[in-house]
Amino acid sequence: MAKHSTKNKASKQIKEDATKIALGIQKPGQTKQQTKLIAQGIQKGIELYKKKHSEKARELDKKLKKVSTRQSLTESSMNNTVKPSTDKYNKLPWILLALSWIGFIAYIVIGR
Repeated sequence: MAKHSTKNKASKQIKEDATKIALGIQKPGQTKQQTKLIAQGIQKGIELYKKKHSEKARELDKKLKKVSTRQSLTESSMNNTVKPSTDKYNKLPWILLALSWIGFIAYIVIGR
């Protein structure tokens, strides 16, 4: 099954624009065939410009996507390294409470 190529098919809008431009720059004594050739050249120029523009837009999108992925990876790695260990801080109040009770009991026993 052969796929249809859109390479040679130009949109009607591009053809109309190229024809308008060619008629606008038409010189006295110029034949219709010459004007048609000029319009075709303008049409190819517009198509080439749009093709290059879309390629640049795709490249820019790729670069932006790459940068955003790097940035999200950097942020996630920073979030992982910045978080303090919760186990260490959860044990500290209990240790201080036990030491204070031991000190309180020792004070009562020694104070008698």
